[in-house]
Formats: sequence, structure tokens, C-alpha cells
Amino acid sequence: MGKSKFSTLLFVFIISIFSFHGTLVRSDASDHRYNEADNVPLYANKVGPFHNPSETYRYFDLPFCVTGKEKDKTEALGEVLNGDRLVSAPYTLDFKKDKDSKSVCKKKLTKEQVAQFREAVKKDYYFQMYYDDLPIWGFIGTVDKEGKADPSEYKYFLYKHIQFDVLYNKDRVIEISARMDPHSVVDLTEDKEVDTEFLYTVKWKETDIPFEKRMEKYSQSSSLPHHLEIHWFSIINSCVTVLLLTGFLATILMRVLKNDFMKYAQDEEAADDQEETGWKYIHGDVFRFPKYKSLFAAALGSGTQLFALTIFIFMLALVGVFYPYNRGALFTALVVIYALTSGIAGYTATSFYIQLEGSNWVRNLLLTGCLFCGPLFLMFCFLNTVAIAYNATAALPFGTILVIVLIWTLVTSPLLVLGGIAGKNSRAEFQAPVRTTKYPREIPPLPWYRSTIPQMAMAGFLPFSAIYIELYYIFASVWGHRIYTIYSILFIVFIILLIVTAFITVALTYFQLAAEDHEWWWRSFLCGGSTGLFIYGYCLYYYHARSEMSGFMQTSFFFGYMACICYGFFLMLGSVGFRASLFFVRHIYRSIKCE
Repeated sequence: MGKSKFSTLLFVFIISIFSFHGTLVRSDASDHRYNEADNVPLYANKVGPFHNPSETYRYFDLPFCVTGKEKDKTEALGEVLNGDRLVSAPYTLDFKKDKDSKSVCKKKLTKEQVAQFREAVKKDYYFQMYYDDLPIWGFIGTVDKEGKADPSEYKYFLYKHIQFDVLYNKDRVIEISARMDPHSVVDLTEDKEVDTEFLYTVKWKETDIPFEKRMEKYSQSSSLPHHLEIHWFSIINSCVTVLLLTGFLATILMRVLKNDFMKYAQDEEAADDQEETGWKYIHGDVFRFPKYKSLFAAALGSGTQLFALTIFIFMLALVGVFYPYNRGALFTALVVIYALTSGIAGYTATSFYIQLEGSNWVRNLLLTGCLFCGPLFLMFCFLNTVAIAYNATAALPFGTILVIVLIWTLVTSPLLVLGGIAGKNSRAEFQAPVRTTKYPREIPPLPWYRSTIPQMAMAGFLPFSAIYIELYYIFASVWGHRIYTIYSILFIVFIILLIVTAFITVALTYFQLAAEDHEWWWRSFLCGGSTGLFIYGYCLYYYHARSEMSGFMQTSFFFGYMACICYGFFLMLGSVGFRASLFFVRHIYRSIKCE
């Protein structure tokens, strides 16, 4: 009964995912056609320091020209989570209508506004706009450092003339770029009032690029030959690691296990009173249930849910949903699919908890629901408070927070409970090939390198070494302005990561059992998940050596959200490591005769 309920839940979930596919593709990214002189809306999105991608502000937080006709654009959930706050820009770009040095406004900048612009120029502020759903970037000013050794001698200039170059094909917009006129600037070096006039120029040019290929420009940067070479080098490096590791482990383990099986077979034929040694010696303890079994089952359930979430995200990525600048699609997918997969966490955790002869399955279900969401919610509360203090666009409006709470209340929690009920009613028994003795054997003293932390260090290093090259590109995309579109290569790297994690955990579990240490349950989970700790260590290296991020807000966002992501990896890979070890341990003990 429980299995049929869970199958129905899974079927409904898969149908929901594929029906949800269409909602991820933006409606306003559709095939827009225009007549000559039609007004094509231009939206200003945000401004912020170029090296601090999380620290962004509304466009009009800086004292640009205000026409009084500005209107906020309604944003989808994912766009708000992405920090997008679109508002109509003061520039008018009519279709196929050139303009030359058109005035936006004449403005007298006060001392405070000059200081505000100067501070923004000093921090390399950029702006981002969208025109017919195509992104536009530019810097708001420049710093003259030429021939000046002392920073106090630097000169700061604000660009006041922007030129839009637009390509069109018949009645569609194909491409747009913005160029700042370096000869039309305002000197911001001194604290004094400045009179200025903001201007813009629009140049239209015909192209034969089809509308369907207009987004290719943005994905080409990650597909350039030298980038692809590095990606393929990463794949080859990972494959060599996998082949060497799996070949080595398979050879060693097969040979050692074969010798073990032969030895134990001979021992059975010899005198019965001969003392057993090695992993066969602890056959009565190896399937003794672990301590803190409610926490263990909850971790396994949460890790399985995150694994399912990752697989579904990859499925959507490989079919082309996350094309460049499909704003917020990834965040929307993460929120919705996480909510829909909560039934998997409930079913896995509760059914395994029941197998471990746990009695309080309701408490186990609550623990499963809070194990990943709890730390994530606390981190979000802290970081959202920081963003509010900075008045940044990363601060979520109350309405968005309410939507997320409603999704958690009306979708995540009910599915978690349904999955838990299905898991409880499955009533599956734990499949142990040997009987467990009443009293546990004492574990012999072991050298320091066989303790948990050195074993975790060994287990995490190899999977991390297989993915670290690709990690740079992911970080440069998530925490920078590089575009990442090669999801097929990323998926291959992910599969390699799973294989290496499973193999290294199995090997360490075997050596642990051979040393007559039967407490392998938590050890296999911790060793499998230890790659998450290595990824967090890479965060420290990336922040200090590969990025120019600075400031309290950006630093707290980077380390705060990366802590949550690495914790998610810990749970997911820990589940993979434990499942592989459990399969292996069942297999070897099923292959021998135990009294």
C-alpha cells in the first residue's frame, strides 16, 4: 500500500515538473515584432560595484535623470530572488528611429550628489538595463590614474553621454550594446556643485542574424575554443582520476576479497575453534543500527531529496530552459522543485527510520523537514537583514517572503507528511544477511589515521580533485559576470563526482571493517559528504586569490550562502556514500557463511 502511494506521488511530481517547464520560459521573451517608430520599452535594472555581484542597488538610488514617468515592472518570483528590480528608463528608443545627442535632462548636481557619484565611480559601479529582454551593461564613470602614484591625486569622471547601437532584422530587435562617450564627462573630483546635461544617441543598423539566434552571442563566451579546451582538460583530468581510482580499488578490493573468501572457506573446513579475524569476525555487529538513528534517517532523507533536486535541475538545463538571461528561471526552478521533492525526503527518511526500528516517526519527519531548511532559513534571515541595512536589491520584499512561506506551508509540508505516511506504511524490514548479536564487540585500539577526521580528509580530497577545475567556472558564473552554458560537461563532471565518491567511500568502509571497527554507518556518511567541506575550503581560496570581492555585505553573502550550498553537498554526497557502502557491505556478508 505504501509503495503504491509513493509511486502515485512520484508520478504526479514528474507530470508537475514537465508542465512546469513552460512556466520557466519567460512570456515577455516571446517573439516581439515592431513597426517603425514603435516604442520598444527600455528598463533600467540595477547598479552596483562590478566586483561585488551580490551588492546591487536600484538604478535610481543614484541621482540620474528622473522624468516622472518611471514605472516599476512586475517581476516573477525568480527575478526578485535574483535581485532584479526593473523600472522604465529615462531613454526613449523607438524602433528603427535614429537619434543624435538627444537630451535626457539638464541637471545641477549638488555637493552630496557629486560625492555620491564619485563614491560609485571609485567602486567601479556598472549599470544593467534590458531592451526587448536583451541585457545591456556599461560603467557609469571612469577613474584617471595615469601618472599618479598617490590615490589622493586620482581624478573621477562621470559619463554623461551614452550611445545605443541596435541591430534589427526586419521587424525584430536582434542585438543591442551601449557605449559611453569618453570625451563627454563630468569632473567629480571636487566637492562642488556641477551643471551637466545627460545625453543619449541611438543608431539602428540592419543585420541578417535570425531572431532565433540572438541569444547565442551571450553563450559563445563560455564556448570559445580556449575555454572548451580547459573544460575538456577538466573532463580528461576527472576521467583519468576515475579510471585510476576505480581500476586500483577494483583490483585491490577484488583480490583482497577473493583472498578473504578463500581464507574464510578454508577456515570453515578446518578446526571450528579457530578464532576468526578481519571483517568476518565482526559479522554479528556490522548491521547493528547506528546511534542517533532519527538524525541519521533525516540526513539520508534530506540528502536523497537534494540528489533528486539536482537531477531534475540538470534535466531542465540539458533541454535548454536556462538559456542566458532567462532571468530568474534557475531560482524559480530551485524553489518549486525543492517544494515538490519534499515527498521524497519524507518517504526516504521515515521508511528508513522504521527499518531501523525507530518508534517516534513524527519527530523524525519534523527533523527531516528542518535539517536543511532550518539552517538555510536562519542564514537567509541574517543575510536579508544585512541587505535591508544596505538598502540593496538583494533584500526580499515582504510579498516575496510571504509567497515562499506559502509554498513551504501549502506544498512542501503537506508533501513531506504524505511521503512520511507512505514511508511508515511501507513497513519494509531492514535486509541484513547476517544476524546481529545481543551485545556489541569492543573495537580494538586503532592508529590515529584510522579515526574519523583523517578518513574524511582522504575521502573528500579525491572527489574534489576531480571537480576543482570546473569549480572555477561555476564560481565565476555564480559570483561574477561570466556566463556558464556548457551544462552537458557539468553533468559529466557531476556523474564523475558521484562515481569517485561512491568508490572511495566503499574502499574506506572495507578497510574500516577489516580493522574490526563495526561503526561504519556514520563514518560512510561523513566520508561521502566530506567533499562539501573541501568545496567550502575552495571558497576561501577563491575569495582571496581569484576574486576582488570586498565589503561586509558581499563577504557575508558569499560565505553565508556558500555554507548552505556546501552543507547541501555534504548531505547529498553523504547519502550517496552511505548507499554505496550499504550495498557493498550487504554483498560481502551475503557471500560468506556466518554462524
